[in-house]
Amino acid sequence: MAKIFCVANQKGGVGKTTTAVNLAAGLAKIGQRVLMVDLDPQGNATMGSGVDKRKLQHTVYDVLLESASIAEARVVSERLKEAGCSYDILGANRDLAGAEVELVAVDRRETRLKEALAKVDGEYDFILIDCPPALSLLTLNGLCAAHGVIVPMQCEYFALEGLSDLVNTIKQVHANLNRDLEIIGLLRVMFDPRITLQQQVSEQLKSHFGDKVFNTVIPRNVRLAEAPSYGLPGLAFDPGARGSQSFVEFANEMVERLGGARPGTGARPAAKTEQTVSLGGLLHKKEQ
Repeated sequence: MAKIFCVANQKGGVGKTTTAVNLAAGLAKIGQRVLMVDLDPQGNATMGSGVDKRKLQHTVYDVLLESASIAEARVVSERLKEAGCSYDILGANRDLAGAEVELVAVDRRETRLKEALAKVDGEYDFILIDCPPALSLLTLNGLCAAHGVIVPMQCEYFALEGLSDLVNTIKQVHANLNRDLEIIGLLRVMFDPRITLQQQVSEQLKSHFGDKVFNTVIPRNVRLAEAPSYGLPGLAFDPGARGSQSFVEFANEMVERLGGARPGTGARPAAKTEQTVSLGGLLHKKEQ
């Protein structure tokens, strides 16, 4: 069974989509079977994975409204195959914005993605869900389906305030909708060690959250920023770039942290490990 993680942060512009597509590519690069789910109506993760969102026959919108299955809607990018970091993509386009309204009146509106993923999770080692920045029915579907949340964040003080809001949101979802939901860890992104403020915030994060801050740090990198304009993850666009190599390092850290699953095993980690924090533990640590 797959490990299902949301890449989420209520603050916009923190690198959620960059993290989702490059982590997916990094995991695929080291031999993991990966499905990337784009839950953002902008479809940036879809386009950034080498898929033209305008040409999709079925999207996550059809899956949520139960007019298509994931097996029917998922696609594979030939460009990613050529780059050696191929993963399956459940894409999105602007049609998904309509799902917000259409889901309001339907049954099981928060759990439709979870039910759809349950039919294919044996085919994958990791399922990554790229969530929109707002708390919406789309985000709720992602959080209800996930075992954990990966939080990308910049080392800035406004990001710390956004983290507090996100923790409170996840706490509510944990209490009311998904008792399995955990925060897996915090990923420092767009990091520039030359900026004193970023070093200070990074130290604050490590002081408050300890080993719940991933060891890997994603540097501010021009090649990662350029890659989306070519419709590729950084790992496919420029595998040798510092940012790309950092995501391979992050992928290895994820596999190691979650029990060292071997490629193709699809094994689920233990419900609680030393490296995976429960919401209660994280919130307690935050309040100290």
